Amino acid sequence: MKFIVTGGAGFIGHNVVRILETWGHQCLVIDNFTDYGFIPHGELYYLLTERHKRIRSEIVSMDLMNFEQINLLIEKHNDANAIIHLASFPRQKIVSQNPVVAANVMGSGLVNLIQAAKKQNIAKFVYISSSMVYGDFNNDVTEDSVCRPIGQYGIMKYMGEWLVQDGTRQGYFDHVIIRPSAVYGEYDVEDRVVSKFMLGAMRGQTLKVKGASEVLDFTYVEDTATGIALAATKDIAKNKIYNITRADTKLYTLLDAAEIAIKIAGRGLIEVTDKDTDFPSRGRLSIDRAVNELGYSPKTNVEQGFQKYHEWFAKSHYWSPLL
Repeated sequence: MKFIVTGGAGFIGHNVVRILETWGHQCLVIDNFTDYGFIPHGELYYLLTERHKRIRSEIVSMDLMNFEQINLLIEKHNDANAIIHLASFPRQKIVSQNPVVAANVMGSGLVNLIQAAKKQNIAKFVYISSSMVYGDFNNDVTEDSVCRPIGQYGIMKYMGEWLVQDGTRQGYFDHVIIRPSAVYGEYDVEDRVVSKFMLGAMRGQTLKVKGASEVLDFTYVEDTATGIALAATKDIAKNKIYNITRADTKLYTLLDAAEIAIKIAGRGLIEVTDKDTDFPSRGRLSIDRAVNELGYSPKTNVEQGFQKYHEWFAKSHYWSPLL
């Protein structure tokens, strides 16, 4: 099969491409290599260079806001079986800092891509959403649960789901929607909760835990990317939604994550503050549908994933000199 992967040079995206390539599929990557206004240029250059080394696919620099360019590119590659749409503003904090640009990317950019897919007869559209669409939730939440997103990021992701589903309603394509949660691992930026905890601990700093009892469904990036690749390649996923997370039997809080990072690093302190009200309270999602229909089976538990992440930071040409 052949896939057009937007955001395919990103943290999750390049892992999806790498797995699809390993399975014998072809990919075309579209990415605009943005720093979102917060990633230091040296860090971004390092990450993009290292991610590029891990994949073979052609990477095209392009902005989804430019419909003509996107349409011409997809027309050139209209033998593709599916679009996998990962390009997005990455989380609530970044959306809050620049909501107008985020709305353009997550709204107008998505509409442009949907219209190009329609025009070029792309058969499948795989949309990467977020567990944030559920809003506040407890444990074992299924894909059929009512969504009540809190904050602009979750609201825009949920809007994207409806836009994609409406494309199917109008006969443009079949779709698959993926809802990942708390993804972490190698080749990610520093400004993410697990990255901050691990690097902070390795530097002997104080880790700030915003809400000690807040639960996150921490998911190692390899497992997330595998779940996306499975959903993109299996016919049974047609017009369905899947939670793709670790769904560990043990619940891990933010405090647990900070303590694991400190244990692995052998140093660091913890400061507990109040919960960040911009984020919903979350728990563990049910992945029964993905397990039973896709054969999804996450392999890496939190302790293993954090250990791998620590080892990568320690060997990194960019971060090791800063530790």
